[in-house]
Amino acid sequence: MTKLICISIILLSFSVTFSQEIEQWRGKDRKGIYPDSTLLKKWSADGQKMIWSTDSIGNGYGSPIITDKNIYILGEIDSLGYLFKLDLNGKILWKSSYGNEWIKTFPGSRSAPTLVDNLIYVSSGLGNVYCFDATTGKKEWSMDMQTDFHGRSTYHGHSESILVSGDDLFFVPGGADTNIISLNRFNGEINWVCKGKGDIPGYNSPILIELNNRKIVVLFTAYNLLGIDALSGKILWTHEQDNIPIDKRQPGNGDTHSNSAYYENGFIYYIAGDGNCAVKLKLSDDGSEVAQVWRNKNIDNFMSGFILKDNVIYSCTNSFKNLVSINADSGEVMDSLKIGIGVLISDGNLLYYYNQKGETYLINPNNGKMETISSFKVTKGSREHFAHPVINKGVLYIRHGKSLMAYDIKG
Repeated sequence: MTKLICISIILLSFSVTFSQEIEQWRGKDRKGIYPDSTLLKKWSADGQKMIWSTDSIGNGYGSPIITDKNIYILGEIDSLGYLFKLDLNGKILWKSSYGNEWIKTFPGSRSAPTLVDNLIYVSSGLGNVYCFDATTGKKEWSMDMQTDFHGRSTYHGHSESILVSGDDLFFVPGGADTNIISLNRFNGEINWVCKGKGDIPGYNSPILIELNNRKIVVLFTAYNLLGIDALSGKILWTHEQDNIPIDKRQPGNGDTHSNSAYYENGFIYYIAGDGNCAVKLKLSDDGSEVAQVWRNKNIDNFMSGFILKDNVIYSCTNSFKNLVSINADSGEVMDSLKIGIGVLISDGNLLYYYNQKGETYLINPNNGKMETISSFKVTKGSREHFAHPVINKGVLYIRHGKSLMAYDIKG
């Protein structure tokens, strides 16, 4: 009987771990795909209906995260950063300050919060980490990355959305000796410290690859893509961004890698517009090494995200100011739409493209042959249209500066 009880307890603990609920940057696995088959296939010719908007969330470029009942988003007001909690009608329920926020180039918040069960994790533009109670807004713990970990700032402010797996939190202070860290997400205690390549941070939000034998954290620092064993902090492999000679490397020169990497079926895809541009890597079965399959230097997407669907990659290019489709096997461009530089997400079927003029497009990808279906223009907010949209239960959320807008896209 005692043996059966022990087995039951072990199985229950596995079940609790497995059922962990996470809301984070660009949705599940950080791929920018929000699966929903019930959405409109065509928008109104008069412009899509706005359900509500608010202009009280402070300056910023970070996306919201959405739960069944609430919205969480970061913003800056009078140089202070705040975590806002809203209901699904746009009413602010509370705001909690997490200290000073980035007010130099492009002032405002830069990242999305990460919600795990009832704890929410925040990264500021100054590179500090905070943990809040998601119900009350009470600050549970915090870490000053410059004081505690010799962290170094980027040219345009730290822009990392925190990655969490199980009880562990992963972050890039960018110190020469404390480059990447893992913390216990409940109290901030150190699990491990990795020296990496000694780079400053690369504006990047890590992803997690789960293999049978190990978990791998994949992230960019200024001049390297790194694969790090999530349990030990050991570097498994690196892929250097070789476009900038070592003697010319400095903050603001070739170090802006804001797109999270993308893993599928044994391959890692990344697009680093300020580095090697579009690249496909083959990951070994045990995760210990990578080999380059192809590289396309014309796909210079800096921070707009990209989508992989039916063996086709969809991405913007900064130089040509268009949206392109790329054969995932060869790396060759298949089609293009001249609709400007923009952010890309998907509902699992159609593409949603929000460009830097505030124009939002609904696009049929059609196996690489792209077709524009509908469009409307965002009219509220100010400053740059950089924030990544989010889809949740028939609503399209777009952040523009101090404004957050909710559009009805339910079919």
